[in-house]
Amino acid sequence: MLDPRELYELADDLPALTEPVLVQALTGFVDAGSAIQLFRENLLDTLENEVVATFDLDQLLDYRSRRPPMIFVEDHWESYDQPSLALHLVRDQLGTEFLLLAGPEPDLQWERFIAAVTGLIERFGVKLTVGLNAIPMAVPHTRPVSVTAHATDQSLLGDRESWLQRVQVPASVGNLLEFRLGQAGKNAMGYAAHVPHYLAQTSFPAAAELLADSVSATTGLALPTSQLRKAAELVRADVDKQIADDEQAAHLVSSLEAQYDAFLRGREQNLLAESDTPLPTAEELGAELERFLAEQTRDDS
Repeated sequence: MLDPRELYELADDLPALTEPVLVQALTGFVDAGSAIQLFRENLLDTLENEVVATFDLDQLLDYRSRRPPMIFVEDHWESYDQPSLALHLVRDQLGTEFLLLAGPEPDLQWERFIAAVTGLIERFGVKLTVGLNAIPMAVPHTRPVSVTAHATDQSLLGDRESWLQRVQVPASVGNLLEFRLGQAGKNAMGYAAHVPHYLAQTSFPAAAELLADSVSATTGLALPTSQLRKAAELVRADVDKQIADDEQAAHLVSSLEAQYDAFLRGREQNLLAESDTPLPTAEELGAELERFLAEQTRDDS
């Protein structure tokens, strides 16, 4: 393998950190409701931050599969939205420093990229890596957003219950990073927010807010959520209005509410809920993720 360190360039005058947390917020895999994008934009827009390492996307990105946008005005090209994949040093609302890996998921050289990130984890003495996902699920927007948590060490999960048993889904760099870190004996975990499948292609800030709250609960970081909460309230009001004007959509949401409530009752009884409309099976969830990824690819094209 070529030297992984050749994939990135370090900033000058690197700070000395004391066992920071690394939050991995790569997009390009499953980002239902744009929750990961909203999460990282919220942090970088509201918290003090600086770039400590920049990755060479010319080695990692397939520009033809995810073409960056350009703006043409009358008779000339005005701008190019150049993609960036970087490791940021961020200070939370109390001044605690942590690392944020933000940018597009690499298309190429996955193992080399993971080796590079692992090297940075060792260089900065990272104590815990937390990855983020947002997946489309058959859940109603009228119920609290939930997450699936996973980790290399079960003790990191606390008393969180699993929503799933065994499921095969397409791989991603973020999930593979967690898997490789576990093999190396390092602490890593992740959260996947459940986004109503009928809102997966729209902005759903409530999921981003929950991801921020989940990271805070696990790491103790003080992450801002007020802007996400306000945006979530506006989106909820807009979706409620649209559904109220659509009888078919209202029936769908009502059915999802019934199966969601039945599922929770079953969990409280430590049994599988008996329902005519159960939550999706592992095969159905895998198929839904495949469909969502295919739609994203078509949109990018």
